[in-house]
Amino acid sequence: MYTPESLLDIHERSHRSLTKLLEHCRDFSADEINREMAGFGYPTLRLLLYHTIGTEEYWIGVVQGNLPADGDDALYPNIESLEQYGRETFAAIEEYLHSASPEELNTPRKMAVDPGVERILTPALVIMRIHMHLYHHLGQIMAICRLLGKPASGMDFPIK
Repeated sequence: MYTPESLLDIHERSHRSLTKLLEHCRDFSADEINREMAGFGYPTLRLLLYHTIGTEEYWIGVVQGNLPADGDDALYPNIESLEQYGRETFAAIEEYLHSASPEELNTPRKMAVDPGVERILTPALVIMRIHMHLYHHLGQIMAICRLLGKPASGMDFPIK
């Protein structure tokens, strides 16, 4: 059984890694964050960061019954705007977790995942999926950083 406290701890630790990586990416030029790299589903640092954060926004919206409108990556043209987007999504998930009971988090229920499409999902597992997805893409982002000549390190899930 997941508790709000355990999920808040995971959430805070995951975002510590994301924040650290966004800070690392501040050193890239506009050309570098928009340079297309073959082999990645989202071919630029900016788009990959936008997708990672946007997916958090999408899933917390699903859990709360508020499907977000399709996003617009053009609203996030630089690392500073992505950092703000990350803070906003962090706060939305944190607010939800502070208000959710263990029963709310662990009880499967119908959730709209697209207009007219519902699935039976468990809120705590959706929250865990957000964080697994984040680390999947953090690895890709770090690979692009390395390809651009500015490797990053120390972005693993914090155990301290």
